Amino acid sequence: MIEVEEHTLDNGLRLVMAPDLTTPVASVNLWYGVGSRNEAPGRTGFAHLFEHMMFQGSAHVPRNGHFQLIEEVGGSANATTWFDRTNYFETVPSHHLDLALWLESDRMGWMLPAMNGEKLENQRQVVMNERKERYDNQPYGDWDERIQALLFPETHPYHHSVIGTLEDIAAATLDDVRDFFSTYYLPNNAVLSICGDFDPEHARDRVEHYFGAIQPGPDPPPIPGIDRIPFSTGTTLREDVPGAVPLPRVYAAARVPPFTTDLFYPGDVVAHCLGTGRTSRLYDRLVRRRMAKSASCHLLPLTSGASLFLVIATGFPDTDVNDLETAVTTELDNAVTLTGEAVERAVTGAETRMLRVLQQVATRADLLSMYATHFGDAARLNDDLGRLRQVTLDEVRSWSRNHLNPGNRALVRYIPERSS
Repeated sequence: MIEVEEHTLDNGLRLVMAPDLTTPVASVNLWYGVGSRNEAPGRTGFAHLFEHMMFQGSAHVPRNGHFQLIEEVGGSANATTWFDRTNYFETVPSHHLDLALWLESDRMGWMLPAMNGEKLENQRQVVMNERKERYDNQPYGDWDERIQALLFPETHPYHHSVIGTLEDIAAATLDDVRDFFSTYYLPNNAVLSICGDFDPEHARDRVEHYFGAIQPGPDPPPIPGIDRIPFSTGTTLREDVPGAVPLPRVYAAARVPPFTTDLFYPGDVVAHCLGTGRTSRLYDRLVRRRMAKSASCHLLPLTSGASLFLVIATGFPDTDVNDLETAVTTELDNAVTLTGEAVERAVTGAETRMLRVLQQVATRADLLSMYATHFGDAARLNDDLGRLRQVTLDEVRSWSRNHLNPGNRALVRYIPERSS
């Protein structure tokens, strides 16, 4: 049980604290309620571009000074952008907690004065190169872009990838970036979590000191598009991608209930049964029998109307992609036959993995921010293992029947081009 204390500052910033005196470090984690889902057509990639801009200095911190100051005291810092959020985080020796809080507050409250066209152009080129290296010129690099485009209609906020298109990134102006900051990077659109070795009363006082003067803004605008969609594609959608990939690979996805609903939990158990560890069905029936070199299953904790259930299977050089697809879809179809033993094993494994990651103060802080953002209750994290334990075999089979059938499926197949 994680002891959690929550407060809300007058400007709307939500503060979550979870002391742990066993190790002399403290983690600061700041979630902003903005991700790729908040981007309008023609503005894709802005959330990720802005993540880069946030390390280019603020009114009292020079360019790249954030990393330098944290690393000088033996700490680490980074940030990530995803569909539903952007997060910034630092882990420092506990007596340097003030440094991490000051740095985050300075770029929340005093970022705009430091923005300029030179910094934007520099980071725009960085992001465009990242797009080319990780997506366009990397084997299988654009799989998520293709799966999202198949699985979610154009009007849905998950239709486009997190990194966005080269055209939209290139078109971003300094005014666009300033507007984005003023719209989303507000204390009333953020959760600040602190975990580790600290005194809660002192930490709360320091948070008030550094963040209390930052003015709130209007509530962020509604998410663009239509996020409420059926948990069904109506048919099996597919795309074949011949190209310079070393091995055949199949991505199979389904549109399923989101993280914020009780129906997420049976799906989480199904994902563990099918694709986590060497006792999973995909490993036993594809990898162990040499139908695939590797196979895994994932359920993404997305919140905007629907989530994404995903199977990834990679074949051998001589594997026929049609055979690989058949092997994958057979296991999806047969999920309705999962056993009570498999469910019990999957839940036990999920508990073990969760308890292991919670031992890390940085991960604990991130999860508390996630639950505070998506549920308005950071302490709900303590109950999630209990929710998994309550999932029944009937619920698992019903969930599989309703969501993993051929009428709710998107397939992207990468096929190696053989040289003549």
